[in-house]
Amino acid sequence: MTFVVTENCIKCKFTDCVDVCPVDCFHEGPNFLVIDPDECIDCTLCEPECPANAIFAEDELPEGQEAFVELNAELAKLWPIITDVQPAASDAEEWNGKEGKLNLLER
Repeated sequence: MTFVVTENCIKCKFTDCVDVCPVDCFHEGPNFLVIDPDECIDCTLCEPECPANAIFAEDELPEGQEAFVELNAELAKLWPIITDVQPAASDAEEWNGKEGKLNLLER
């Protein structure tokens, strides 16, 4: 099993989760983070660190977020690894909790 970054991370991109990951499995895109399922060791450390509540165990995904399993795997192969905490998007708090952000994902 792995952990998955879901829709609420889009346009927020808080990086608190990156700081606690012991295996550097997070990858950074323009406005979203993903977890590499091949590197994730299911340690659970990242989930409580996410201020946007956007990280879930693969078998506990909220309804409607299932597509993010494949999306994380796909984008982790394309995007660079992120290992250091970075500032969130300047308008992250405004986007936190908004639904329907998938079409805003920048690749």
